[in-house]
Amino acid sequence: MNRQVEINLALILFVPWFSILAALFWIYPRQPRDLARKAFDAISLLAATGLAGAGMHWGFHNADPNAGAIWKQVLATSVAYGLFLAVLTAAIALRWRWLAARR
Repeated sequence: MNRQVEINLALILFVPWFSILAALFWIYPRQPRDLARKAFDAISLLAATGLAGAGMHWGFHNADPNAGAIWKQVLATSVAYGLFLAVLTAAIALRWRWLAARR
């Protein structure tokens, strides 16, 4: 397997699921949809993707080599998914508070 594909396999396999979660985060709630909201959502999604990518690389490079070759992918996927969800969850909570304060 190509080395770049092997290192990024977790992110490649999760792109469809991350895309669905990102679309739902972007779409809901539908209002207000001003420039500040779009900027907040874009920054949140970039942060979630960036941290997921960094966590994926960390997991791949720090997995126990004695546990088997698949463990690198399992740990990388788990860390990437956990970080992506953690950032989106925090962003949702912040966005709810921010939008409630604006009303």
